[in-house]
Parts: sequence; structure tokens; C-alpha cells
Amino acid sequence: MLKRNIIANYLGQGWTAVMGLAFIPLYIQYLGMEAYGLIGVFAVMQAWLTLLDMGMTPTLNREMARFSAGAHTSQSIHDLLRSLEIICFCIAIIIALTVWAASDYLASDWLKAGKLPINEVAQAISILALVLALRFVEGIYRGSLFGLQRQVFYNVASAIFATLRHGGVVTLLAFVSPTVKAFFLWQATVSILTILVFSSAVRSALPILTISPKFKLKAITEIWKFASGVMLVTFLAILLTQIDKVLLSKLLSLESFGYYTLAATLAGVLYMIVGPITTAFYPRLVELYINKNQSLLVSTYHQGSQLVTLLTATPVMIISFFPKELIFVWSGNMGLAENVAPILSAFAIGVYLNGLMHMPAQLQLAHGWVSLGIKTNLLAVGVFVPALFWIVPTYGALGASWVWVILNACYVLFTIHNMHQKLLVFEKWTWYFFDLFLPTIGPIAIALFAKSAHTPNYNSRFYEFMFLMIVGVFSLIASIVSANQIRTKVFLLIKYWQLKLCRLIRLKFGKEEI
Repeated sequence: MLKRNIIANYLGQGWTAVMGLAFIPLYIQYLGMEAYGLIGVFAVMQAWLTLLDMGMTPTLNREMARFSAGAHTSQSIHDLLRSLEIICFCIAIIIALTVWAASDYLASDWLKAGKLPINEVAQAISILALVLALRFVEGIYRGSLFGLQRQVFYNVASAIFATLRHGGVVTLLAFVSPTVKAFFLWQATVSILTILVFSSAVRSALPILTISPKFKLKAITEIWKFASGVMLVTFLAILLTQIDKVLLSKLLSLESFGYYTLAATLAGVLYMIVGPITTAFYPRLVELYINKNQSLLVSTYHQGSQLVTLLTATPVMIISFFPKELIFVWSGNMGLAENVAPILSAFAIGVYLNGLMHMPAQLQLAHGWVSLGIKTNLLAVGVFVPALFWIVPTYGALGASWVWVILNACYVLFTIHNMHQKLLVFEKWTWYFFDLFLPTIGPIAIALFAKSAHTPNYNSRFYEFMFLMIVGVFSLIASIVSANQIRTKVFLLIKYWQLKLCRLIRLKFGKEEI
């Protein structure tokens, strides 16, 4: 099931990522860079509103996984879901009303719009309020499906909705109304459909009850300690990952903020590589911890960690060493490449280092241990936020990107050490050497060599695309060869398909001879 879920996550979330990235140049073409900056504001607000989730989504993920392992009755899990649904819908209404009430202030006093009329920006934010509320509600059903390990269904549905969300809105912008208002109205429509489908899927995956589920305070109090810890970790994580965007949305013009948002979006592709792995591994880690299968827990943890490093090392080297070439190949717009490339190069390194921490974080959550994340993030906030207030006014977006790199380098150096003082005590150096260093050193060497030998040709997108593909293939091979646990599985898989192909060839020639 773990392998099936990983494959499903990559296919589904990979398609979602492709849809999201493929249409960005068209968003910019039809709406302009300022309106794309508004879409960036939406992304920032959505991230901050995750705080109001109060740990419900990750808690439901964990509790649904515990239900699958026998730690819940059918009635108790239904009651928990119903209780959290009621809380979630109430919060969603508050979100929509609050953002709607603040739309005029945000449009006139906070954002620095140039070409877009203030009233048009305010209208877009009013509709954005509804989209935020709906996307907030989606979270509890997404977490439930992950915990129930219905990840194949989720990814099929998610891929369909991503096609509707991105491809459908481009059609709307091209043939009906090229306005940011139309953009957000379409997003709201797709979100309503998503909620209906996901909520039905969760209920069909749970046992049928003779007694209707009800809101129960006891169901909330039983999970509140874990949920509140997750909520605090989430708050600190959001503060660390989004405060730069909040500051820049105030300090920069909407157009310049759009460039920063674009860099963050492109670097965020690395999270789309990490997410499917940690999503698939987390329920398995919970199950192994509950069943006290320590040896398999250790092996699973290292497999997941190596897989994260292996699959992100190559993309981050390409993004960081060749950002201008990458943006040119993707968009064909050299002006866009010139403005975004320096920010993207630094931002991607920070995202890569942050992504390395996701599997250790899943291990902590599987053990129900959230205090390390709280203490670490509290310390980071105390340093990171003042640093941003000092750096951003002078160095702008590029300075914020490098602060992000330094912060996440400290996470990798110190948080992993502290975690292994309590969990998997003898596995720290295995993580640093086999899970991090070896799968990374090969792609670094190849990227450095390719950078020194490459002469860019900005007259041919195809030439640059082929160059990046060749560098990527060799980097990935080097990373696979260096990853001890993954290497064996890959070689066995290649051998299996070789034998299968040889068998098919023999059967074919045998029939021809007869």
C-alpha cells in the first residue's frame, strides 16, 4: 500500500503541480503582473489562515490512521469527524466575513496597486474571502482521506479538480472575462465541487452507523492536547515561512511582489516532490509506532528520508545553478527571467533544506511529540523575524531569500541532532551521511561541472531545455547510485523489468517460429 500511495501521490500531485505552473505565464498574459500579485496575496492569506485550522487537519490525519490500526471505534471516529466539521464550518464563515469586511482597507491602504483601480482590487478581495473559506473547509476532508490511506482516490480527484481549477480559468479569461474577479469566482466554484466530492468520499470510506454521529465535546477534549501542540507548531511554521511575504506585500509594489511570489511558487515545486512522500509515509509511521515495530520503523524512516533527498537534490541544483535558463525555457520571457532568477536561485536552496526536515517532522508527529518543534520554532522566530525587519528594507526580496536559506541550514544542523537525542537515538549519523550527504554530493558535482562548461543560448528554448534535461538525468543517476537503500530497490526494479521484457521477446519470437 505504501508504494501504491507514493505512486498515486506523485501522479496526482505531479499533475496538480504541472497544471499550476503551466498556466502561470497565461495568467500573467491575460491579467498582468499586478493582478498576479493579487493571486500571490491570496496564497499568503491562505497560508496564514491555516492557523485557524487549529491542528484539525493533521489531527484528523493521525486519528484516521489510528482508526485504521484499531485505536478508534466506528462511532468515536464518526463523532470526531462531525465535531470537527461543525467547528470548521463556523470558522470558515468567520474567515469569509472578516476578509470581506477588510477588503476596502487592504485594497486602499495595504497593497500598493499601480494600474489596477482600487475598487477592482477591493471587489477581487471580497470574492477571495469566499475562496479562502472554501479552501479552508477542504482541509479536514483531505486530512481524513490521507489518514484512511485513500490516497489513490484523492489524487485522481485532485488531478481532475486541478485541471478544472487552472485549465478552466484560463478558458474563462481568454473567451469570457480577462479579470481577476472572474479568476476568483471560478476558484470558488471549483472549491464547492471539491468539498462535495471529498466529504462524500470520507463518509463512504468509514463504516455505516445505526446511530447518527453527533457533536461531542469529549471527542474534542481527547485530541485537544495533540491538536493544540500541532496548532502552535503550525503557527510558528507559518510565521517563519510567510512573514517575509507579509512584509514584502507592504514594502514592495504589487508588481515587484508578483515577481517574488513567482519565485516562491517555482521554488515551491520542491515541496510538491516532498509532499507525496511524507503523505504516504506518515500513516505507516503511525501504524509501526502503535504496533511497537521499532526495527521496521527505523528502516521506513530512512527510506523516506533518502527518497526525499534523492528526488529533490537534482531539481534544486538545476533551479539554483540555472534559474535564468529554467525560467526562459518555461516562459520564453527574458524580462521575467532577469527579474526572478536571482531570487529563485536562493529561495530554492532554502526550500530544499526545509524539505529535508519534513520526514523527521513526520516521525515526531507519529510519536505524538510536538514540543521539539515548538521550542525550535520559537527560537527561530526570535531570530528570523527581527532579521527580516532589518534585511528587507535594505536588500528587499533577495535579502529575504538568503535569510530563509540561513534559517533552514540551522534547522538541518541543530534540529536533527536534538531530535535524535530522544527518537531513534543511534540513527543520527546514518541520517546525515546516508540520507543527506551521499544522495546530494553527486548532483552538486555534476551541476558545478555543467555550470562551468555551459554557454547559454537564449535564442533557443529547445537547446536550453535539452541541456537542463541532460544535467538532470546525470544528476539523478548519481543520486540514485549514492543512496544505499533506494539504490537496491531501483536496481531490483530495473532487473525485474529487464527479465519481463526478455520473457516477452522470447514468447514473441517463439510464436513467430511456430
